[in-house]
Amino acid sequence: MPHARPVQTVFQAGRRQALFRTAATAWAGLGLAPGLVAAAAEAPGAATAPPAELLAELPGARAAGAGTLRFLGLEIYTARLWVTGNFNAAAYAQSAFALELTYHRALSGRLIAERSLQEMRRQGPWSTTQESNWLQAMVQSFPDVQNGDRIAGLHTPGAGARFWFNGQTRAAVRDADFSRVFFGIWLSETSSEPQLRASLLGQKPT
Repeated sequence: MPHARPVQTVFQAGRRQALFRTAATAWAGLGLAPGLVAAAAEAPGAATAPPAELLAELPGARAAGAGTLRFLGLEIYTARLWVTGNFNAAAYAQSAFALELTYHRALSGRLIAERSLQEMRRQGPWSTTQESNWLQAMVQSFPDVQNGDRIAGLHTPGAGARFWFNGQTRAAVRDADFSRVFFGIWLSETSSEPQLRASLLGQKPT
């Protein structure tokens, strides 16, 4: 007859699993966990037109690239970048574009906002007032998400950002610096996920 596992051992194992799940959720706010996240590229042609809410905002837009972000093998979201004209990755903030995220699991909107701010600090430093204002704007913009939900964000050069949730208007952030830095999470050369950046820009990962 096999020996029963000590109660303490079972408890410790369960506690470790619970702590792992908590840590995974915290890191996965935007699916950005250095060293633990893998980005899988998708063919830009997988979607031929932007979602309806972006059609009027980006006439003639094309999909530059797409990728699915995974955390320890779990799919977090699929990102797709919509661009117009002669989009220049090196000067992305000078062009109008949109980023569309389709989530594959439930995440807290507050967690998404807080994780976004952490990533935005990579392009800083920023003042305490800026960070406070940006966090408040993101909390208002990002609801809790479930599997299949979409958040789309539009960058307008020199003006700011607008966000939609499943096609419905959420918020407009009239702050050009915020918009440049927020979308820089994915498009800036300081991005913590260069493979995802390359996938979105239709480039070969280095």
